[in-house]
Amino acid sequence: MDFEHESDDPFRDDEDDPDAHLSLEKESTKEYVVYLVDASPKMFTSTCPASADDQKEESHFHIALSCISQSLKNQIINRSYDELAICFFNTREKRNLQELSGVFVFNVPERDYLDRPTARLIKEFDRIEESFAKDIGSQHGIVPGTRENSLYNAIWVAQALLRKGSAKTVDKRVLLFTNEDDPFGCIKGAIKSDMKRMTLQRAKDAQDLGISIELLPLSHPSDPFNVSQLYAELIGLEEDELADFMPSAGNKLEDMKDQLRKRMFKKRIVKKLKFIIVDGISIELNSYALIRPTVPGAITWLDSVTNQPLKSERTFICADTGALVEESTKRFHPYKKESIPGRLGVSRIGSHNQFLFWKFLFIEGTSELAYLTSQNIVFSTKELSEIKRFSTGHLHLLGFKPLSCLKDYYNLKPSTFLYPSDEAMDGSICIFIALHRSMIQLKRFAVAFYGGSSRPQLVALIAQDEVIQSGGQIEPPGMHMIYLPYSDDIRLVEERHSEKVGMVTRASNDQIKKAADVIKRIDLKDFSICQFANPGLQRHYAVLQALALEEDEIPEIKDETLPDEEGLARPGVVKALEEFKTSVYGENYDEECEANAKPSEASKKRKAQAEVATKECENYDWSELADTGKLKDLTVVELKYYLTAHNLPVSGKKEALVSRILTHMKK
Repeated sequence: MDFEHESDDPFRDDEDDPDAHLSLEKESTKEYVVYLVDASPKMFTSTCPASADDQKEESHFHIALSCISQSLKNQIINRSYDELAICFFNTREKRNLQELSGVFVFNVPERDYLDRPTARLIKEFDRIEESFAKDIGSQHGIVPGTRENSLYNAIWVAQALLRKGSAKTVDKRVLLFTNEDDPFGCIKGAIKSDMKRMTLQRAKDAQDLGISIELLPLSHPSDPFNVSQLYAELIGLEEDELADFMPSAGNKLEDMKDQLRKRMFKKRIVKKLKFIIVDGISIELNSYALIRPTVPGAITWLDSVTNQPLKSERTFICADTGALVEESTKRFHPYKKESIPGRLGVSRIGSHNQFLFWKFLFIEGTSELAYLTSQNIVFSTKELSEIKRFSTGHLHLLGFKPLSCLKDYYNLKPSTFLYPSDEAMDGSICIFIALHRSMIQLKRFAVAFYGGSSRPQLVALIAQDEVIQSGGQIEPPGMHMIYLPYSDDIRLVEERHSEKVGMVTRASNDQIKKAADVIKRIDLKDFSICQFANPGLQRHYAVLQALALEEDEIPEIKDETLPDEEGLARPGVVKALEEFKTSVYGENYDEECEANAKPSEASKKRKAQAEVATKECENYDWSELADTGKLKDLTVVELKYYLTAHNLPVSGKKEALVSRILTHMKK
C-alpha cells in the first residue's frame, strides 16, 4: 500500500489552511446579543423627529425597531457568525422558556431563540409593527396592587438566553431600548423599594456572569430621559459619568441608528500574545486589528435541497486496494536519486521546503526517524510538525533602538495594536506601563522576534501615548507592532531617464508654486479613510440584500468617492486651477485639439485587441451557451472575448467572468 501523497507539499504549514483560520476567527470573536425593547403604551404615544431635515414625527417604538432592523442587516455583512435574540417586554402575550408574564421573544420557525440572523427573521421583523397590536399587544407591565415586574422578568429571560457559551470566549451583551426612566413611578412605599432592589439584584447577577447591560434611552426635547432614576445604578454608571451618558443628539431616528452602530461596533481581540521580556519575566498582551482592507465575503457552498452550508471533508484511499484509510499518519518527500550530502550545504537550499527537508535529516536525535525507500523519504505527521516549529508564536524582546532608525518604508503591512491584560498573568499591566513610559521618554522603539512556523520575522514595537480632546479619548495608550521587512522585501529606487540625453523636463519654481496652491485649495481638512465607504462593496451588499429579502428595488447607494463638483466650482479653486494650467501649458492651450491629437501606442494596442475580441466573439452562440449552462466550460480567454467586445471589465476569476456575462445578458 502506498502512502497518501497530496497535491500540496508535505511540508505545507497547517497555519496556511484557510479553514483553520476561519474556525479560529469564529471562536475568538463571537458575540451574543439580546435586544430588549420596551413595548409599553408610552413607547407608542411618545414621538420625536425622524431627522433634522424631516419634520415627520416617529414613535419611539418605531425608532427602536428601525434601529434594530438596520443593525441586523449590517450584522449579516460584518459579523455573520454572531448570534442574537429579540425580546419585547411590557407585552400582553408571553412567549419565553420560563413562561414569565409580560415578556415575548420574537422568532421565526426553524431557528433557535438565540441564533444567527436569517433573511426570514429580518423580513418578518420588518413587518412586525403592522401586526404588533393584534399578535403581541402592549400593556403596562408594572401596575399598582400587583407584584408583577416585567423589567425583572425581561432581564431574567435575557440572562437565560445568554446562558450558552463561555464568557471567556464569547462576548455577551443586552441592549435595552426604553423611554421610561422610572418604571416603578406608579408604585409607592416599601413595595417600590423592594421591586427596585430585586431588579437591580437581577441585573447584578447577570453582570456577574459576564453579561454587559447597555442602555439606549429614547427621549423627547420636552421630556428628557433622567438616567439617575434607576438605570444609572442598573448599568453601573458612576456619578461623574452621568452628564456625558445621554447622547447630545440622540433624539432623532438617524442619530439613534448612529448611536446603536457605535455600540455594536466593538474592537475585538484578534489574538492573545505572550511577550517574553527576559528569561523568567513575561506578560500577556491582547492584539487588535485597527484598519484592514474590506473585501466581499468568500463563496459559501450550499446544499441544493436544504440550503445549509456544506462542509468539505477529506478521505484517504489506498492506491492498491481502493479501501478507505482512516487517517494518513505518514508523508513522504521524493528526491532525485542523488546521494545525500554528509553535511548541510547552503548551496543545496533552494527553497523554504528544501530547508525543512535537510533540517530534518540533520536534527540531532531525529535522523533515525526518517528512512529512505527507493524513491521517497518517509516522515510521520508528528515529525513534520516538530520540524516546522521555528518559533512558539510568542513575542521575544531583543533590544531597543532610537526612533530615528525606524524608516517610513519599513512598514511592510498594516500594523497591529497591542494592549496589556492581567487575565492570565498578574502584573502584566504594571510591567507594560513601566516599559511604555520609558520608551516614550527615551524616544526608543523595541525590536522583537515574532511569528509562527510560516513566517518568522522581526517586528518593531512603537509606544503610543494617550490623546484626549474635549473630554474624550482620541487615541488609546498602547503599542503598535510594525512588521519589519526582510532585505529582499525592499527594492532599490530605479531612476528613470529620458530617451534623449540632456532633455529631461523639470518643473519651474512658478509651476511648483501654482501646483502647491491647487493642493492647498482642495486639501481635505481632518481627512480619514473611514469617512468614505467603498461604493463597489456597498453596491455588492445592496444587491445581496435585495435578493435575500426579495425587495423590489435595490437600495440607492451614494458614491462618496466621486469628485466634489460643488467644492471644485468655488471661485478660489477655479482660479487656482486656471493659473496652474496656464503655467504648465501656456495661455493658448486648447484641450479639444489635444484630445484629437494622434493616438498613443497604448490606445492603438487596446483598439486592436478590441477588434480581435469582437471578431472572435462572433464565432460563439452566447445565448445558447448561457441557456444550456455551458459558459463555465469555456476557457478564461474565450470568456474575455465577450467581455472585451462589450466593453466590460475582464478582471477576476472564472466564476466572476461567467457571472458578469450572465448579468450583461440578463439571464
